[in-house]
Amino acid sequence: PVVAGGRSAGARVACRTAAELGARAVLALSFPLHPPGRPERTRADELLGCGVDALVVQGGNDPFGKPAEFPPGDYRITEVPYGDHGFSVPRKSGLTEERAMAVLTAAVTDWLAELA
Repeated sequence: PVVAGGRSAGARVACRTAAELGARAVLALSFPLHPPGRPERTRADELLGCGVDALVVQGGNDPFGKPAEFPPGDYRITEVPYGDHGFSVPRKSGLTEERAMAVLTAAVTDWLAELA
């Protein structure tokens, strides 16, 4: 199956174009739910309206929207603990960059296997 995907603004584009492209699903990495510090300017409708299965992988400290800020919907969300918008994690978190990428990779791999 074809999966439309992107990171940040590319995730928004993937959500807006997935149905038109005939995609089976959307992979949204670091979906920018709102501008930093502006949660009232939500972009949730783009995600909720994608019309296909979706996986959002979001950093736990993403200033564009933490996982807990996402509205309920017909999509799956996976948190990369302590991750920022680029999935970088602070050293003091105790989570290595390698482990953060392993969380991201495992979530995507498992989700893609379910789509097949």
